[in-house]
Amino acid sequence: METFHYYNMFETKGIEYLLTIAFFVLLIPFWLILNKRVAIAKGIQYALGVLSMGRLYIPQGIFYSPQHTWTYLRKSGMARVGIDDLILRITGQISIRELKTTGDKVQKGEQVAEIAQDGKLLKVFSPISGTLVSVNGLSGEQQQNLLEDPYGKGWLFEIKPSKWKQETQAYYLAEEAVNWTAAELVRFKDFLAGSLEKHEGMPSMMALQDGGELREHLLADLPKGVWDDFQQQFMSEKQ
Repeated sequence: METFHYYNMFETKGIEYLLTIAFFVLLIPFWLILNKRVAIAKGIQYALGVLSMGRLYIPQGIFYSPQHTWTYLRKSGMARVGIDDLILRITGQISIRELKTTGDKVQKGEQVAEIAQDGKLLKVFSPISGTLVSVNGLSGEQQQNLLEDPYGKGWLFEIKPSKWKQETQAYYLAEEAVNWTAAELVRFKDFLAGSLEKHEGMPSMMALQDGGELREHLLADLPKGVWDDFQQQFMSEKQ
């Protein structure tokens, strides 16, 4: 006759199974809460404006100069000129003052406008030579066009180019423009480390988002000395 044996699960592996089940019962709500917080944090970070390639608008049929101006040739033969999206997202709410009027002749590399914000200035240089045929005249509420539609309603000048092919052949176009802009983002982050240390004695991390991310309109909160450095390193022709 076979003998019946009784096994107490708590004296064998049963207790381990119960502990494993309890662990997962506790883990699941914790995981859900954690992921919800991460999603909320990402939403807040997006609302604050993380400056990333995904946020930048880089039309493919436009020529970009190393000084962060752009130009393209219209069917009329006139070339429109403006400021690229990266500069506008770095500076934020600005005013623009055109320094040239219709009929003026301009040379490539000549100052044609200036960006102003609370007494801080950045010079804007023409990417091409020619005769200025039209000024957009952004003023008042139209200044918002710079941020909302920099390559459309936010253009600055129309120029009848005199050396179009010669002066644009070294500019960035299409995929080259995307790669160059990505490199400029990295360079801007490196720039902050040196310029903030020099002028404020503070590390660049203090000016970034949590996690060391660049945020939009970052230059707006920085002093004139940093703006001057930015002008020389990003918006002026290299000597």
